[in-house]
Amino acid sequence: MTRRGSRPEPETPGLVARQGALALLIAVLDRSAMPADSVLAGTPAERAEAHGLADLTLRRLGQIDALLDRFLLRMPRPPVLHVLRLMAAELVFAGTAPHAAVDLAVRLARQGRGGAGVAGLVNAVGHRLAVEGPEIAAAQDSARLNTPGWLWGRLSSDWGTATARAIATAHLAGATVDLTPRDPAGAEALAAALGATLLPTGTLRLALRPQISALPGFAEGAWWAQDAAAALPARLIHDPAGMRVLDLCAAPGGKTLQLAAAGAAVTALDRSEGRMARLSANLARTRLAADCMVADALGWSPEAPFDAVLLDAPCTATGTIRRHPDLPWRSGGPDVKGLAELQSRLLDRAAAWVVPGGMLVFCTCSLLKVEGEDQARGFLARHEDFVRMPVAAGEAGIPAAFLTAQGDLRTRPDFWSDGGGIDGFFAARFRRA
Repeated sequence: MTRRGSRPEPETPGLVARQGALALLIAVLDRSAMPADSVLAGTPAERAEAHGLADLTLRRLGQIDALLDRFLLRMPRPPVLHVLRLMAAELVFAGTAPHAAVDLAVRLARQGRGGAGVAGLVNAVGHRLAVEGPEIAAAQDSARLNTPGWLWGRLSSDWGTATARAIATAHLAGATVDLTPRDPAGAEALAAALGATLLPTGTLRLALRPQISALPGFAEGAWWAQDAAAALPARLIHDPAGMRVLDLCAAPGGKTLQLAAAGAAVTALDRSEGRMARLSANLARTRLAADCMVADALGWSPEAPFDAVLLDAPCTATGTIRRHPDLPWRSGGPDVKGLAELQSRLLDRAAAWVVPGGMLVFCTCSLLKVEGEDQARGFLARHEDFVRMPVAAGEAGIPAAFLTAQGDLRTRPDFWSDGGGIDGFFAARFRRA
């Protein structure tokens, strides 16, 4: 205890980051909430370290729990369990020096209720993990263990066991930082300035994970962060200059920015006021314009139909697990059936807002066929006035491997595995007859 008038002891280096990582794990695993910076303290570097530790723990959670199960008679309750998980991630997968990882974990455990009584347990498990953990982990089935049963079952059913394993393996590699240039004509020069690779589809891919706001061109709005797969659906609307385009479920706005930069008159609609505020901020930074509206698409109607409608429907977001490893572990999985029904309702409303001869693009960042291929098939069965517009290989730089037999767009995390992978996305393009 610090005496009155005395200066407090300096914080143990690294402890603030571990406290933040623990708070993130509690948010995801105990409250099924989105991890947010609002639960974090410390400097930007400490918050970044907290996110990195939490992401690593969640990415390897299945392996970590299997390891702990070997060293414990029974799993302790949170938050002690999460302290052990963080420590295991550091000792086995991060390469943190054992004395530092164990010491920080013990300090973290002591700060919780009844922590003094579990400090010895944390210390003992930590020393065993440091000695035995790496060898045990090397023999584990990492792809299967780190994929929750609900997700493994759906991936195996949709794609087969071999592909499910390839997808799960790709999730363990994490995600790259991809940027979309505001002016595609200047992409090569921008790639050189950023030290980035220009992908065939027009995306710039960075080799490292730098601070985004410190990169050349950020303040000028020369680019925005957007996964290579997420940038493809908007490119399926050819020559949008002068077209009236509705971007449904638009926030945080990558597709709106693409369409506005290409000269379209964009109406961006989303039900989340907070997310639309981010979209407006991105428009201001990139010096682009769009008509932004906060509304629920199920209760909103436009004054006139649009030349093109782009619907990026709410979904399980299973295609983004490589960059959001918390997603599979929230409350035993998402409401897949409910989300699929919502997608169908949104598609039916969007169809009514397309002019005759106009275009409708439907997409989801999902790996599940019920949210992609099945939705496209069901839509065409319900709407005889729409026909599929197949995507051709090479269109917008899209390789043939990204296309289904029907000509729809389908990307998976195991694609481009040698170059950093890509998020899982589905997109289908329709024309109103």
